[in-house]
Amino acid sequence: MAQHKMQNNGGVPSNGPTRRQIVRGAAVAGAAMAVGSIPSFVHAAGSDVLKVGLIGCGNRGSGAAMQALNADPNVKLIALGDMFKDKLDFSVANLMRGANDPAAKAFGRIDIPPQNQFVGWDAYKGVIALCDVVLLATPPHFRSIHLAAAVEAGKHVFCEKPVATDGPGLRSVIESCRKAKEKNLTLVSGLCYRYDDAKIDLVKRIHDGALGDIMTLQANYLTNGLWSSPRKPGWSDMEWQLRNWLYFTWLSGDLITEQHIHSLDKVMWVMGDEPPAFALGSGGRTQRTQPEFGNVYDHFSTIYEWKSGVRCFAHARQWETSYPEVSDWTYGTKGKTNLMQHQIWGENKWKGKASTKNMYDLEHIAMFKSIRNNEAINNGDYMVKSTTMAIMGRMAAYTGQKVTWAQVTESQENLAPAKYEFGDLPVAPIAVPGKTKVL
Repeated sequence: MAQHKMQNNGGVPSNGPTRRQIVRGAAVAGAAMAVGSIPSFVHAAGSDVLKVGLIGCGNRGSGAAMQALNADPNVKLIALGDMFKDKLDFSVANLMRGANDPAAKAFGRIDIPPQNQFVGWDAYKGVIALCDVVLLATPPHFRSIHLAAAVEAGKHVFCEKPVATDGPGLRSVIESCRKAKEKNLTLVSGLCYRYDDAKIDLVKRIHDGALGDIMTLQANYLTNGLWSSPRKPGWSDMEWQLRNWLYFTWLSGDLITEQHIHSLDKVMWVMGDEPPAFALGSGGRTQRTQPEFGNVYDHFSTIYEWKSGVRCFAHARQWETSYPEVSDWTYGTKGKTNLMQHQIWGENKWKGKASTKNMYDLEHIAMFKSIRNNEAINNGDYMVKSTTMAIMGRMAAYTGQKVTWAQVTESQENLAPAKYEFGDLPVAPIAVPGKTKVL
């Protein structure tokens, strides 16, 4: 297998050692490859130091690393892994600024020597081998692979959203969540709104009947465009796609899965995590039509319906110079609410206050508290269901068909490339409703 430098993506299994592992020597490479046989050395209580490792050194991953350090005074960041050395080096440099600032919470608690920096397809194995707690922040396609390895090794996990991009990935994650429960491992999801105090309060009021019977919901995730990395000479197809993972369905799941999942997760939460029966949808490419934007859509409009007849109208787009709005409305027989405004209108009027603590910090605080108290958290159920809901909407838009929950959970569509190596990788055709099939 060809070995080249790569980026922000952690890694996946390969048939040989990574370039970084070769440099480090056979002993370390062997330990990294044998991650499944390494016993857990997680300390659950008291003042024991918890060693944290990050897999995926992009902005979200680096942010998660700092939030982990802020959450517990006796946490140390000791290992990083990424597909690309330039991404890892950039993350190390940024993180070390906090480690060297006496005023920062992270002061003195970041120690990532060169031998703890892993690059390439197997980077995740080296990080898992060294740490008690693993932060998974690579592109979503790799989530199921990394989660399975971390749980098999007996490590606690912070798992960013979404957890998969296709049916096989979902089923792998379901099995990893089951194993995590068996092993009493904490598994915290990056679906951060569920850790926001103000939204927890509001959703409880909805569940207690403040809106009466829920009639309909509306979820809007309307934003502007995101970053892209222009292709450089020497980049293979695989490297180009990995460095621009947002724009390839196999890597991101498309914007409905990668970003709109936050809105869909709030819908699922309000609905008591009951899955919708089916989805109808449409979408396409209006602004992002150039080849550099791969094969994803730039807008989706989806209708989800539950067995009760309740419908959710969900809209997502990423259009430059267009009106932005992120809102989550629930309409009931006694009133309405917008989760983002923490307010209820109607018979049971109520106005809450925004949370005083950042929800990103709160999810990490909860994670480390659960580890210290030996009271494992497992967010597996809702992180899988919300990802499934997102994939269902994508499948409905891509095919132009009515797609049921069972069709997603049983789907045999496997978006993974034939092999994980650098080289040629043709871009999959853009989905055409009425022609693209439900698999």
